Amino acid sequence: LNDNPSHYKITLSGTVKSPKINFEPPFLMLMPVPLDVKTETAINIIPQDYLRQSQIQVELPELELEDGDRIYPFSVQFPEGQNIVLLSDGTNKELICHISFRSSRPVSFLGNMFFIDEEEN
Repeated sequence: LNDNPSHYKITLSGTVKSPKINFEPPFLMLMPVPLDVKTETAINIIPQDYLRQSQIQVELPELELEDGDRIYPFSVQFPEGQNIVLLSDGTNKELICHISFRSSRPVSFLGNMFFIDEEEN
C-alpha cells in the first residue's frame, strides 16, 4: 500500500450450515379410538441452524375413503406459536406441536405430514 508493491494474500474459510428440523419422537403412532373420539399427542420440533426467524407450516394428509369421500381427520396446534426463534445463545427455541386425529368413519392411515419453513424446506 502507499506505493509499496507488496502483495497481501487473505485466505478465508467457513462452513455453510443449512437449516433443518428434527422431531422428538421421530415418528408418531396414535392409538386406535372409537368413532368420533379424538386421540392426541404432542411432539417437540427441534430447529437447528436457523439464523433468522421463520415460521413452520404443516401440510396435513387428505384421506380417501372406500366410497370415494375425502376427509381431513388430522389437526395440529402450536400452543406456544409456530415461529422459529433465534435465542441469544445462538440456538433455536424448540416448538411444541399437538397432533390430533378424529374421524366419524372407520379409517386407518400410514403416511407423512410435512412441516415446511418459509423457504419451503
